[in-house]
Amino acid sequence: MPIDAKVIARLKQALTAADERPVQGPRLMDDAQRLFRRVMRFTEMKLVAEGIDLDALELACYAIELPSRVQRQSGSSRAARSLRDRAEEAAELLLGLSLDIDETLLDRCARILHEMPHRQPMLDESRLLADALNLDDFGITGLLNQAAAAALQGEGVLQLADGMQKREVYGYWDARLKDGFHFEPVRLLARRRLDNARHVALLLATELKEDGAC
Repeated sequence: MPIDAKVIARLKQALTAADERPVQGPRLMDDAQRLFRRVMRFTEMKLVAEGIDLDALELACYAIELPSRVQRQSGSSRAARSLRDRAEEAAELLLGLSLDIDETLLDRCARILHEMPHRQPMLDESRLLADALNLDDFGITGLLNQAAAAALQGEGVLQLADGMQKREVYGYWDARLKDGFHFEPVRLLARRRLDNARHVALLLATELKEDGAC
């Protein structure tokens, strides 16, 4: 049974509130819906057996994008926080919304969130959500997320390019590809997206070199 429209409306209200900056907008709601669409695509790829808890999984996708209290207090970016920190706070924030929703659904959602950061989650739903979140760091999407996070910290294209170069030098992406995914088809998708991001990084480095910046 789909999540009640009133619950979705309350979640939308929470997700369109100010997050890292005193600005309201659709970004977090868009991210939550895009995340759930990605999870649904993974299920269509038959990565797991049928019968997963889609209601709890959809609720978890909304919860993981809720504005973080820690970010507002510390000024840290979303990308800088660990998957475990995000999952634990998401469960707390979801409960704090006092949604008019079945308690068993909230419990199932909380379990998905708590299992997600584990190296070997017991729940297929947690594995799907973890891979969907990790994939968001790759490709053009990942680059744009990094640029947004850099701008919030007062940084610009020079710092973005420097960060991309350092990740390559230290083998960051190779490590993420190796350890960041539970499903091989998602890992292959991440690898293709990483090739796209590397191409854009090369173009950016070329432009900065033409400007005499590096």
